[in-house]
Amino acid sequence: MLELAAHAAVILIGLSGGVAVGSGLVALLVILDLIPRLAQLAKAYRKSRWFETAIVVGAVYWTFADFFGWTLHLPRHLLLPAVGLLDGVFIGMLAAALTEVVNVLPIMAKRLRLSDYLIALVMAMVLGKVAGSLFDWLVFYR
Repeated sequence: MLELAAHAAVILIGLSGGVAVGSGLVALLVILDLIPRLAQLAKAYRKSRWFETAIVVGAVYWTFADFFGWTLHLPRHLLLPAVGLLDGVFIGMLAAALTEVVNVLPIMAKRLRLSDYLIALVMAMVLGKVAGSLFDWLVFYR
């Protein structure tokens, strides 16, 4: 009986965590209009349904892949650069859309009196992201 209660608690915690993360992602995408902005940045506004569909299909596919332990049997030297490139493009586009929506950089540069150094600030952020990603991939995913 105690083991059944423990399994039920794990299921409830897992479902609660999934609902919380899913709700946060949907709130981010819907409230900040990130998909239309992403389509606008990509100059593909007429294909915004493709962006929406890609996000939903990707989330569902990777959920099933995680639950059922699906694996791809490809050589790491072929798979990692492709996955890294696609991840980088997605995160970069999402960050660009988010930055555009909330105008983070201009406000931050103005308040910190760094308007003259805005290009250096952006480059520092980009290079920091690249360095951090490379460190993560090269150290933790060997």
